[in-house]
Amino acid sequence: MDKNVVGWFEIPVLDMDRAQKFYEKIFGFKLERHTLGPLEMAWFPWKEDAIGSSGSLVQMEESNKPSANGVVIYFTSPSGDAANELAMVEQSGGKLLLPKTRIGDDHGYYGLLLDTEGNQIAIHSRQ
Repeated sequence: MDKNVVGWFEIPVLDMDRAQKFYEKIFGFKLERHTLGPLEMAWFPWKEDAIGSSGSLVQMEESNKPSANGVVIYFTSPSGDAANELAMVEQSGGKLLLPKTRIGDDHGYYGLLLDTEGNQIAIHSRQ
């Protein structure tokens, strides 16, 4: 069976409640909270046989720290148009870095933002 390159991702946070509210508002879905010893997690929804991977917000004192200069995760727009999610970034406490921008023929559009924790992420859509 073919496998996707990414199997899981973790986005470091400083304030789990604040970060969870931000991501739930932007994407319109609920994250599932879990405490695993000293590790606090909020899992993104996933479907077993869907294309792509899922991941989690993660808060732990000795864990990775939020950064605007590291890896950038591209989220697929739940609405199908990245402009919809990007329009909610600043009213949800984040910072819009790049509005919806065309990537090129057959690649769609994306926008960049800083979440409430200081992580740079992107939102991608085909239209």
